[in-house]
Amino acid sequence: MHNENPPIKRALISLSDKSGLIEFAQKLHDLGIELLSTGGTSKAISDAGIPVKDVADITKFPEMMDGRVKTLHPAVHGGLLSLRDNDAHIQAQADHNIPNIDLLVVNLYPFEATVAKGGNYEDCVENIDIGGPAMIRAASKNHGFVTVIVENSDYDLVLGEMAKNKGATSLNTRKKLAAKAYARTAAYDAAISNWFAEQLDTPTPDYRAFGGTLKQVLRYGENPHQQAGFYVNGEQRKGVATASQLQGKALSFNNINDTDAAFELVAEFKPNDTKAVAIIKHANPCGVATGTDLVTAYKAALKCDPTSAFGGIVALNDTITEAVAVEIVKTFTEVIIAPDVSEAAKTIIAAKKNLRLLVTGGLPDVKSAGLNIRSVSGGLLVQSRDNGCVDDLELKVVTKRQPTAQEMTDMKLAFKICKHVKSNAIIYVKDGATVGIGAGQMSRIDSTHVAAQKSIDAAKAAGEADALVKGSVVASDAFFPFADGLLAAAAAGATAIIQPGGSMRDDEVIKAADEAGLAMLFTGMRHFKH
Repeated sequence: MHNENPPIKRALISLSDKSGLIEFAQKLHDLGIELLSTGGTSKAISDAGIPVKDVADITKFPEMMDGRVKTLHPAVHGGLLSLRDNDAHIQAQADHNIPNIDLLVVNLYPFEATVAKGGNYEDCVENIDIGGPAMIRAASKNHGFVTVIVENSDYDLVLGEMAKNKGATSLNTRKKLAAKAYARTAAYDAAISNWFAEQLDTPTPDYRAFGGTLKQVLRYGENPHQQAGFYVNGEQRKGVATASQLQGKALSFNNINDTDAAFELVAEFKPNDTKAVAIIKHANPCGVATGTDLVTAYKAALKCDPTSAFGGIVALNDTITEAVAVEIVKTFTEVIIAPDVSEAAKTIIAAKKNLRLLVTGGLPDVKSAGLNIRSVSGGLLVQSRDNGCVDDLELKVVTKRQPTAQEMTDMKLAFKICKHVKSNAIIYVKDGATVGIGAGQMSRIDSTHVAAQKSIDAAKAAGEADALVKGSVVASDAFFPFADGLLAAAAAGATAIIQPGGSMRDDEVIKAADEAGLAMLFTGMRHFKH
């Protein structure tokens, strides 16, 4: 590897995002650097009165095919790839009149942005950059001599080094910029390949690539000995990745994970239909409720498990009002996330300086397509997002007793919540609010008992004699393999059951429900969440 730091004498600039371009180009010119450029970038520099040569001046070949062919030429790639300390390379440059290109400044056609704004197939294909990635990869390979910039936030870094090093950049910086450049082209190609897979309705393509852009360096991961960063992938779905943080400490790894879980849950409920609040702890809900207003919903959600709510995440499906803000800040809370917040509510929350407040500008579409990715040793597990919704299912009453209207409403609510609770999941709901949640147990009957016990604890905390589950409905994320779980729920006080069905012993479970006088629905859809 060449260890000297040759001064930059010639730069090629080709940008789709021209923010900061003119100031940067002017500073390069002031340093005596010759500027080469293409198309619109060349025009912008020239219009600003800064001397610039068109790439066609060195290729001796005109830009053509609507700009598809302009930099794919030996005069460009030779200037980027030539080893300045290799006599054969230097002679080849002399023989073919190929000038050195010491600095490459390129950002790619806005493919991701075109997809995000709903561009049609032809527009998306036309925004696949070819020459840009080719030049970036060439310059990055030759980082012993060539500096590459793929992000305008690095303009000042390069200018600063040039000012200190007689017009040169350090080898270490060139290595770092090359590494970033390869990551950028990898993320770009990942976006393109995944878009093609979606267009072709290919859920399991032969190769899968994923890319992201660093949004935040995290203090640590799930635990202090783990390193972590938060990356965004350009998906425009509303949520923690696209939210604006209005106040509070920086989000931690666990904050981000839990906040995402909370907001995805409340997104199940359209604010025009009902107000919804979810309180999350360790990625599981400890209370969820709906109501005609957020204050009612919050109080009901908190009542389900006030102990676990301490230090939790609160998600709301509508604008945070002053009244609900007053209630939320009474309990120590790590994060509040909502589509919006009133000015009065902001003032109340601001009194808790460490409390993180996130606003998203809307709710994610829970029925939208997308991918869920999980790492395993030596590989990745990739699946489509669980976008199933009980409202879209044909629910089958399998018992002699039909559910009442209130039981039906509560069962649908409970099954929506099941989707967001770690399996095995058992959810008791009464009058639009959870009254007992059992999550992540090794057997379904254990989850049933845990949820029932929590309702007893919550009743004591509320000063009520009876367990909150008395007269409730219960939902299970998967079928009851035996009747024992169903009978335990009935013994706890549940009057109606909603579950997927599909067990070999469904007949036995239905018979037990009939004998207990319960109403039971089968959904035909499971919601495992591990």
